[in-house]
Amino acid sequence: MAAIKRQSDIVDSKVSKRPKVDKNRAKVKDAPAEGFEGLDQAKNASAPVSAEDRPKKLKDEHGPAAHRPPNKSETFLNGQTSREAHAKQKALAKDRKGAKPNADSIARSKKIWERLRRKSHVPKQERDELVKELFEIISGRVKDFVFKHDSVRVIQCALKYATPQQRRQITTELKGSYRELAESKYAKFLIAKMVVGDEGSRDAVVEEFYGHVKRLIRHPEASWIVDDIYRTIATKQQRAIMLREWYGPEFVIFGKTKTHKTSNDERVTAEVSDILAEHPEKRGPIMSHLHEMTNHLVQKKTTGFTILHDALLQYFLNCKPRSPEITEFFSMLRDDEEGDIYKNLAFTKSGSRLLCLCLSHGNSKDRRGILKFFKTHIKLLAGDQHGHNVLLTAYEVIDDTVMMSKAIFPELLSKDLEAEAREQELLAQAENLTARIPLLYLMSPDAPKWLISNETAALLSEVREIRKETSKKDPETRRMELLRNIAQPLLDLIAARARYLAQSTFGCQFIVETVFGCASVGDVQAALGSIADLATQEVEGKEQQEENEKILATPAVGRMLKALVQGGRFNKATNAIQLVNPPLKFDELLFQKIKSKGGDEEIVAWANGPNSFVIVAMSEAEDFGMKEELMDVLRRNMGKLDRENRGSEIILEKIGGSSDDRKGKGKIKSAIEGYSDDAERVDVDANKIERKKAKKGKSKP
Repeated sequence: MAAIKRQSDIVDSKVSKRPKVDKNRAKVKDAPAEGFEGLDQAKNASAPVSAEDRPKKLKDEHGPAAHRPPNKSETFLNGQTSREAHAKQKALAKDRKGAKPNADSIARSKKIWERLRRKSHVPKQERDELVKELFEIISGRVKDFVFKHDSVRVIQCALKYATPQQRRQITTELKGSYRELAESKYAKFLIAKMVVGDEGSRDAVVEEFYGHVKRLIRHPEASWIVDDIYRTIATKQQRAIMLREWYGPEFVIFGKTKTHKTSNDERVTAEVSDILAEHPEKRGPIMSHLHEMTNHLVQKKTTGFTILHDALLQYFLNCKPRSPEITEFFSMLRDDEEGDIYKNLAFTKSGSRLLCLCLSHGNSKDRRGILKFFKTHIKLLAGDQHGHNVLLTAYEVIDDTVMMSKAIFPELLSKDLEAEAREQELLAQAENLTARIPLLYLMSPDAPKWLISNETAALLSEVREIRKETSKKDPETRRMELLRNIAQPLLDLIAARARYLAQSTFGCQFIVETVFGCASVGDVQAALGSIADLATQEVEGKEQQEENEKILATPAVGRMLKALVQGGRFNKATNAIQLVNPPLKFDELLFQKIKSKGGDEEIVAWANGPNSFVIVAMSEAEDFGMKEELMDVLRRNMGKLDRENRGSEIILEKIGGSSDDRKGKGKIKSAIEGYSDDAERVDVDANKIERKKAKKGKSKP
């Protein structure tokens, strides 16, 4: 016979919502009044309980508390209902808050803040009146407001809408408390707002941090505020003074001076090499303090601070090559098993330089270990103004090209996406000032000036010097092995999206560099055919035809077509075109398409149009097999050439056959060279403008 579960064994998982009852209270029902008998009781006294009602009755009387209907008359221990108790607690809390100092002022200021924070709903005139009233309340009592979690928001709001004079008033009242504010969980945000846009406030706050930087950078609240100020708004001199405190107690005490005896007005430097050049005897203490401080933060896994990255770089730059210091430094970085320190280093200026030097000095095992931490982060590196240097250094120093191709290119080329999504990703990278660099860097042994900045070029030059001792493979062999793995996807992109790429200067640069770089390792014919079709193919629809003509008339497209017709890059050292191998033969392809489209008239139209220098380049190309045919067409239509057009003028001087032909050739040569120089200068200037915009956007706190 199956066992029957007792009621006491039933465990209810729901929490009872019944009011609490005194356990010592008698669990008996109230006796009825004397001489009174309820109708139901009298009726049911002698009536037997049916079998159907008995289980229900037992369940109601003896079932779990959660299933019994609550007795609404039950109360708390103190004889109050829940609502009465809550009301009393609320009143008590209000009385306590009202008894605190400045309670009325804080309450009124919070009501003003509630109105001001909805900026779009408050007219300017009303907002000015509210700000004026707010400053009447807080003037002289700012310190009483800033250390409370609710009232500090009022001061932040006042700072937001304050005039420069009112901002200085708040800054002056808080002078001497900046360090405490930075350590406060809520007031630290006030410091962040205070230092922006006012050099006086910034200097006052930063100077109060002097002598306490090492302690503040360890503080859980103050550390990020201190580092943000160091990274974004502190001057070069202020950053140097803050970093020097990591070099030992001497630099804390004499933080603003170069040595003990110099004037406070002299500039100080944070470069350890400059300090050791004057005082070689200080090398031991400085390196010891630097290692102790940096190792402490690394072990705590607080590795995102820019000031820490600067300190790590200074330590590494002053370690002796192949010394125990270098070995210990690499060991310290390897101790971070999750690789957070590498990921943080890659995205700051000093950190990325340090990581590049580590890749250069490390052995193959160290390099593989560093690279593995950036799996799934390759695109972030490629698009970062500092992180892309890590990828370029990996191209330069890692000998295992098979491993590197598997680690970098699948994510860089978005091979895990569908064809349409992959093309969109690559197009976005090709037109991004920074993200395109890892795609185009391998296209030539020396990257063009318009592609990389001077800082990156200097860093890569340093890396190339180091790799002479740490890498074995020939640099050109390494480059070609990597290029074979990246070439064809980029050529396929050009073949599919030539029209889109031709609409921007960056897109045209991408086409030229990719075709020249990949000609020896990939199939460029489909890409060249797509470009030639763009230049000559008729487009359906009047609006689309006009748009196509606008694209072809841009200087960027003219430079692109001219470069492809020339068949190589212009070498300033030899003052000649350096042809790619094998030859592109784009000049013949384009000429045939122009001729098939409109015959002689189309050729003359090109000679008189915005792309006249494309025809000039054809007439100058040494390997152009149809040069005589082109020259015959131009001679027959000499009268139709426009002398106002610079390219047409050069063509006329070339085919005129006058006695002044030698002089004409000199003009042609100088004009073509001038055109090339102008094109390169335009490209470089455009890139400089984009870099300034990017830097300006990232420098905003």
